[in-house]
Amino acid sequence: MKEVLVTIPVQEEHRRYLETIGKDMHFTYAYRKEGATREMVEQADYILGNVKAEYLPQARHLKLLQLDSAGADEYVQPNVLPAGVKLCNATGAYGLTIAEYLLGVVFALKKKLTLYEDNRKKQRWHDEGMVTNIAGSRTLILGLGDIGDTFARKMNALGSKVTGIRRSPADKPEYLEGLYQMDALEKQLPCADIVVCTLPGTAETFHLLDERKIRLMNPSAILINIGRGSLIPTQDLVRVLEDGVIAGAAIDVAEQEPLPEDSPLWNAPNLILTPHVAGNYHTQDILDKAVKIAGENFQAFLEGRSLQNEVDFVTGYRKKM
Repeated sequence: MKEVLVTIPVQEEHRRYLETIGKDMHFTYAYRKEGATREMVEQADYILGNVKAEYLPQARHLKLLQLDSAGADEYVQPNVLPAGVKLCNATGAYGLTIAEYLLGVVFALKKKLTLYEDNRKKQRWHDEGMVTNIAGSRTLILGLGDIGDTFARKMNALGSKVTGIRRSPADKPEYLEGLYQMDALEKQLPCADIVVCTLPGTAETFHLLDERKIRLMNPSAILINIGRGSLIPTQDLVRVLEDGVIAGAAIDVAEQEPLPEDSPLWNAPNLILTPHVAGNYHTQDILDKAVKIAGENFQAFLEGRSLQNEVDFVTGYRKKM
């Protein structure tokens, strides 16, 4: 009997949906990657959800690994997955929720709401001075997958002039002022009031925004990272915030997670810090979409059809259809 391991935190209706697709198969459910044992992974023919990468090299029966994350960086490393295993991510599940998170931190930083919250805790009635509008601002988005694209549309609707940077060339959609590739990054950074990173963690994006590049930004600009912590070196970010090089930053990801108690990020000025919760399963919408993507790919694989969101092991991005 074929074994299906599910680590997506499914609800009862989701179980019925998946088990209808995999009828006559044996299903094992574990809570997230931490709940899946080595034995569960090594016995699985199909895995729906993330598991610990170190368990995968001995998963000799595995045919399909359908992640419940958009990022696939740890799974495309050499010798992690046995040869022939299909790898797919969950692009499409997170765009709306994370785009709304991005809107929240943009407004908080641009309107200095974090400073006023700090003042409240100190019982300090103080005017923090001038703020800037979203309408008429210039937004630069690094990475135009589902998340970046959804956020771009929302910022355009608010009157911001949005520019995008992506890995490969594509036609410019109407809601973007400009669309460039990575070689234009340093030229575009000084032009932006809001810089948002949604990129995955790959060899090409490692420490992409180091101190030298951040110092190219406008002093009144803000920097937000919801991609991977490896995009921005921790010490570099702390230095530019302490030096007032930029007006503020928000990060939902860090180079080391959980963040150590002695990390300088805890006390960095003008920083919004959240513990990788911008997406996760903090809305029912994400869970429903992740299960739907997993189920559709599971069924497509069983029927020999093409898969959505299949990951390219060379680039770490999903393959072009």
